[in-house]
Amino acid sequence: MVYYRKMTADDVDAVHKIEVASFPTPWTLDSFHYEMRENQHAHYLVAQTDEGSLIGFCGMWIVLDSAQITNVAVVESARGQGIGEGLMREAMMLAKAHEVEVMSLEVRVSNIVAQNLYRKLGFNEGGIRKGYYTDNQEDALVMWVNL
Repeated sequence: MVYYRKMTADDVDAVHKIEVASFPTPWTLDSFHYEMRENQHAHYLVAQTDEGSLIGFCGMWIVLDSAQITNVAVVESARGQGIGEGLMREAMMLAKAHEVEVMSLEVRVSNIVAQNLYRKLGFNEGGIRKGYYTDNQEDALVMWVNL
């Protein structure tokens, strides 16, 4: 069984490990500490197993009536099991509880699996950010959904 809950400062090390394993240009450990302790706009969720292991996370910034997904990642061994979808659905519910009207994100143009998930959740294509990713200058597809 997987449970979804708000991330705490105690989760930072485990979340950072997932981040490093998932992205070519991961956020730093200090970045996650900042998000947990100082960024009043940051809201993070984690996916946790019955045994207590963190297997995924999702972060977003909520400013006024909009939310920006900052990062979503699931450990490789748990991918394809609906964990990412669960995290996104939880994030959307949390955003709605904060009276958010629109949620947006950027996704690599090559990440078709993630794009399909976001479309399944009602996200629409909103444009391209040229050279958005610093590791290889890949473009990002901007996607958004009205909540």
